[in-house]
Amino acid sequence: MKLALSPLMRTLAWLGIASLCLGAAWAVPAKEERRKAEKLKADLALYENLDLDNYDVTLDNYGEILDLSNYEELYDYGDLAPKIEVGTLAPRPKDPTALPNQAATAETPKLQPPTTSSPVNPAPVPAQALPSCLLCLCMGTSVYCDDANLEHIPLLPPETTYLYARFNRIGTIRASDFMGLKKLKRIDLTSNFISWADVDAFRLLPSLQELILPENRLTALPELPRSIVRLDARLNRIPSTGLQPEAFRELKQLQFLHLSDNQLDYIPAPLPQSLRSLHLQNNNIQTMHEDTFCDSHDHSQIRRALEDIRLDGNPINLSLFPNAYFCLPRLPTGRFF
Repeated sequence: MKLALSPLMRTLAWLGIASLCLGAAWAVPAKEERRKAEKLKADLALYENLDLDNYDVTLDNYGEILDLSNYEELYDYGDLAPKIEVGTLAPRPKDPTALPNQAATAETPKLQPPTTSSPVNPAPVPAQALPSCLLCLCMGTSVYCDDANLEHIPLLPPETTYLYARFNRIGTIRASDFMGLKKLKRIDLTSNFISWADVDAFRLLPSLQELILPENRLTALPELPRSIVRLDARLNRIPSTGLQPEAFRELKQLQFLHLSDNQLDYIPAPLPQSLRSLHLQNNNIQTMHEDTFCDSHDHSQIRRALEDIRLDGNPINLSLFPNAYFCLPRLPTGRFF
């Protein structure tokens, strides 16, 4: 027996089917929106877990590779732009007609008969004769040659201001190595095999302020320029006879003199009034004069700048020289018994 559906029931049935279809169609974008919202919450939770308050970047993270205090000078390429540097392409001529006509000048090369019975091989170019910007990293006016297996100072660009050539095998500093480098301010040759430096290796550098030579094999110090502010020659083999007489008297800009872990027998007086830090620990200093730091004839003298004197690790008993410190803002560090 067939049941006849009234027009009303058929209409309701079609409406139900249509609503199901529409519901299914709406469910798809709604589900996608919920998925995006859940992903956004998860991402926010991930960033909330990061301890951004402790994310500090300091100069210690960079060591001494880049001198960030001179950032503007290191990255100032303006004065170098018009020059041709090693390793760069030649600049394009301003006048296109100045270029040679390749089609007109090209000729078929002619083979030349050999002049010898055996081929002649060109002599290899030694690595030390190559310009520094092919062996090292040149950045602005700074040259970085750390751990480059060098045995000599490479040829340096005339505009060099800072040279870092640490952890190499350099054994000798020649007077010609830095000749003409009038802008050179810092030389860092830490941890090499340097046993000798020519007497004029550094004296003729008018802008040199920092000479850093620790962890080498030096037995004598060459003459220094009067512009020097910091001398660091720790961990060498320098005896007192390896210093020139009154080597530091005329260095009116010298502020930091670090000669610890050498073979000094006495304090290298007289010391300039500009000196702020004197490190002589771990030598063989056994005595001193009363005038080493202060003028014994002027008891009103005060040396406010000289605040850091290290004499620990020496056999000297500092308590035996009570009149040697009256002008100092604080006593030297060392043995007082």
